[in-house]
Amino acid sequence: MAASPAPRPGPAETAPRRAARTRTVPELDALVATCRACPRLVAWREAAGEVKRAAFRDETYWARPVPGFGPADAAILVVGLAPAANGGNRTGRMFTGDPSGEVLFAALHATGLATGAHPVSREDGIELIRTRLTAPVHCAPPENKPTAAERHTCAPYLGRELELLAGTVRVIVVLGGFGWQALLATLADAGWPIPRPRPRFGHGARVRLAHPDGRELTVLGCYHVSPHNTYTGRLTPAMLEQVFTDAKAVAGL
Repeated sequence: MAASPAPRPGPAETAPRRAARTRTVPELDALVATCRACPRLVAWREAAGEVKRAAFRDETYWARPVPGFGPADAAILVVGLAPAANGGNRTGRMFTGDPSGEVLFAALHATGLATGAHPVSREDGIELIRTRLTAPVHCAPPENKPTAAERHTCAPYLGRELELLAGTVRVIVVLGGFGWQALLATLADAGWPIPRPRPRFGHGARVRLAHPDGRELTVLGCYHVSPHNTYTGRLTPAMLEQVFTDAKAVAGL
């Protein structure tokens, strides 16, 4: 079956800068799913939905931008990199349908932040508990490598997501260096004073931030849950579970 076509509203409706006018998290998620702002990513995500991996040849791919997943009152925000071509780009949900998602959800479930450990589809019934998953780039990129320009184009979505979660989010867990740099840039744009020199990414890195309006935020670094890290033992289940245990403690959950 061919990939389901993405909606094609006019340019003014699909521009990421329109994110600033969304009023709720579900409204932002709906806007993200219509975006066609990056021609290279649009072509790649749709091609992946046409030229499918053999194991998924009978499935209809989502083949659109993948919005965040989780409740609008999240205390913990998890920031990844971008959807996988045959994972989130296939299922339409962050970290769902690929080995990275299996590792992540297993840790979330083990630490009481998810109701299930094996994410397979948007209809699998799994819910996140006071936790939300997102990414600085919402489309699957070639070789899992978005460009700096694509990250910049997608940045208004992450910025608005942080604004809409401002009343509840207390901890941000960042998976990998790409997400770390993207998040710190977005926080700086939102008026959060970022230490100089800018904090470096590392597993176990911890940065406490204080906004001029009185809000506080803790950013935790964690190796990405990619197969490269998990298959080699660079990131173990115990290491990942410890990050989420720490996040829960900071968030008061």
